[in-house]
Amino acid sequence: MKTDVLTDIILEELRESEELTEIEKRSTRSKDSRKTKIVRAAGQMATYEGRRKNDILYQKMIRYKDLYYKYRDLLKKKYRAKNVNQARR
Repeated sequence: MKTDVLTDIILEELRESEELTEIEKRSTRSKDSRKTKIVRAAGQMATYEGRRKNDILYQKMIRYKDLYYKYRDLLKKKYRAKNVNQARR
């Protein structure tokens, strides 16, 4: 299918911008990925060590994490009807 000159120029610019975006994503992804992996691994190892050593801080973390989710769900249940109505407006 043949297109006009203006359409060809626009399509070419789109292809170039997509290629640049892909290159940027790849370079950024590899840098962020390594840093993210290191941070995540350090956090997991700290949690593992706390659990293995039966640390008081680990026990408190687990207890309050459960309470956080419990109270969050209770708040959602309490205010659900009001928030749904507001969200529809």
